[in-house]
This record gives sequence, structure tokens and C-alpha cells, in this order.
Amino acid sequence: MSGSSDRHVEAFLEMLAAERNAAARTRAAYESDLADFAAHMVARRPADGGESLLTAGPAVVQSYMASLGALGFSARTSARRLSCLRQFYRFLLREGLREDDPTARERAPKLPASLPKVLSEEEVRHLIEAGTTGHDDPRRDLVAHAAIALLYTTGLRISELLSLPASLPQNQAPMVLVRGKGGRERLVPISEDARNAAKRLIAHDRKLGSPWLFPGRDPARALTRQGFDKILHQSALLADIDPARVTPHVLRHAFASHLLGRGADLRALQMLLGHADIATTQIYTHVLTERLRQLVEAHHPLATPGAA
Repeated sequence: MSGSSDRHVEAFLEMLAAERNAAARTRAAYESDLADFAAHMVARRPADGGESLLTAGPAVVQSYMASLGALGFSARTSARRLSCLRQFYRFLLREGLREDDPTARERAPKLPASLPKVLSEEEVRHLIEAGTTGHDDPRRDLVAHAAIALLYTTGLRISELLSLPASLPQNQAPMVLVRGKGGRERLVPISEDARNAAKRLIAHDRKLGSPWLFPGRDPARALTRQGFDKILHQSALLADIDPARVTPHVLRHAFASHLLGRGADLRALQMLLGHADIATTQIYTHVLTERLRQLVEAHHPLATPGAA
């Protein structure tokens, strides 16, 4: 990228950090996407008339999106890259560096409907009961029980779980405050089983003096995602469940699907999951559809065999 483009990209990334509290990994992904778009313009010169990130027009955006499809990128990846370009050019518009948005007429690729993989209620119960005992280190039993119970009964993201403070189980309030994506805060309920499991872990770790509910090898730092994945993998094996089916995100999906299956509504679920847009929560409507179908079959007079 040119020096001018570098400055604008840097300002855009700073805005993401300051205004949206975007994580370092998110900013790095955006920077990589913009660099790839810039490389595309260099590769197709002089067809683009020597455009840069700052001056790119709709035609080069269109050719870039077409190239992603030709290279075999998934619709989801292409949509993410277009989203990055949209945000960048809207930022330039807001800053008065452009008078138009070259992505305005570009349609995002249609994403295939994908339903989350979900463990059954019985499988989750077995994961908590059988998968949280018998680890090679007794402390791992405590970590596994507290973490799995919290993931399943709160719907927390793994990043939210691993950033919980050691003081959490001492608060007797039925709801706990969680800071999620973009710095947004929300209240989530905590079950007695999860709270008690967390208390047992804290009692065991008292001498460590860690500020984290789930400390890593260095008590001053929280347990890493990779470290927790190993514990969860062993828990799945102990519960006789394929480890490939058990991830923190699958437990979050189980939380949502099982709640809906028992009568929760989408708006309440949106608040519990911390989704900014209910459209994100609507991926779970397949659960509502199935429940409504069963309701009609069970109670509608014309759905009953032999009804008049």
C-alpha cells in the first residue's frame, strides 16, 4: 500500500480500537483484508486506472469480489471481506476523505443456511457428571466442572468465560455482569451448581492469589483458550462423547437451543447471548419451528388422527 493509504488504514484501525473496542485479532484481520484488496488493484493495473485504496471505484470492488469467487473463497469469507471494505469506506466518508462509497451497490454473497451443531440435554448432563471427574490432575476436575457448568448455564463466549474474575462466585446475586464483544455489558443468570463449582475451584486455588477465576500456569494470567481446549477434549473423552462435537461454541449453542426448546423467546435469548442484532439470534428459529410443529400436531383438532 502507498504511504497515503497506510495512514488512512492506520486511522481506520485506530477508530476500530477506540470506538468499537475491537480486539487485536479483529484489527489484524481487517488490515489483512485491506492489504489483499490493495494487492488486487496493483495486479489489475492499468485496468483500474491506477486507483488506490483512497480512490477505488465501484468497478474495482466488483472485480475484487468476482476474483474471490473465482479463487474458490467461501461465501462467508467473501461476505466478511466486503463488510471490511464497507466499514473502511464509510469511515472515509465520515472523515470527509471521500464523497461516495464504492461498495454501496455491491451485494454481499448469499450465505448458506447453517444450523449449529447441538448436544442433547442428556449429553450435556453426562458431560458435566462424567466428564468432570477422572482427569489426570484432580484440579482439572474442578476447572472442568466450573467451566462447563458456566458455559452451559450462561451461554458465555469462551473469551468471556476465561476473563471472569476470581471474585465472581462470592457475589450471591442471581445475575452476574459480563463484558462481551465491543465492550457491551449484559447481565446473565448463574445457576447454583455453576456457582458452587466455581467456589470449590476458588477454594482450591486460594494460595495462588490469582485475580482470575480460571488462572493459567502463570497465576497472573488467565487460562488460555488452547489450555482450556485440552481440558474440554479430555472431558469429552471421559463422557464417551466424540471430542470433535464438544467445543465452547457448541455448549453456547446448546444453552440457546435448549432454552428455546423449553419455551424461551428470541428477544430474551438475544439479551442473554449478548447479540447486538436479533438477526444473529434468529439462527435458532429452527428450534422454535419444530416446537410449534409439535404443538400443532399434539393439540390442533384437525391434526389428530380420526378427527372430524
